[in-house]
Amino acid sequence: MLKVNFAANNCNQIHDDRCYLRDRNKESLRALYPAPNNQLIGVKTVDQAKGHPDAELYIDLDFTNDTARILSLSGLLPKPVIVNAVTETLEQLGYPFTRINGWPGFPERSVHELVTNKPDQIKELYTQLGREYQIVPDTPGMIGARILATIINEAWYTWEEEVSTKEEIDTAMKLGTNYPMGPFEWGQRIGLDKIAGLLTVLGRENERYTPSERLLEAAKSLKYD
Repeated sequence: MLKVNFAANNCNQIHDDRCYLRDRNKESLRALYPAPNNQLIGVKTVDQAKGHPDAELYIDLDFTNDTARILSLSGLLPKPVIVNAVTETLEQLGYPFTRINGWPGFPERSVHELVTNKPDQIKELYTQLGREYQIVPDTPGMIGARILATIINEAWYTWEEEVSTKEEIDTAMKLGTNYPMGPFEWGQRIGLDKIAGLLTVLGRENERYTPSERLLEAAKSLKYD
């Protein structure tokens, strides 16, 4: 089984060493599909991915919602194309890709969260991969990212109110829920711009998702203090 992963050269995360690109992407790809017989080929652009027409699956863990990239990805169809589109829906993208929650911490989970309109194709693919998955509704944030973004947002509100420090909130969350990271740590690793972006979209329909002002400021300035 041949896998192709492509990562862009840009990085808009807070610290370069935390960028979810290149080596980190390949690490996550191996976490997604760890079977030793899976051949993984890393490329930097979608055009380079087209140089591997024998691939049985294409994965874009560094997906960005821009027209040129989407059009290039559509050229890989009808092969399965999985994109890390947590906020954007398939309806918005306009092509029959499969959405996956590829945020840090989620690829390693035993069950992958997917949105697809080709359930038979995904069932066959995941049977071959020996992995479990759950098909969820085509909504922004799916389920896991929506819950996590809410937790991170509440942590920022708590910090704004000076109830506790960021470090104390992180420690309490890890000890109380057995999460691998606290909400501030997780938000930093994912990228506060992504968290704020998802919350902003969700907040348009339900005010309980309204992002913290300090979170928005931090995401806008790309600073983490």
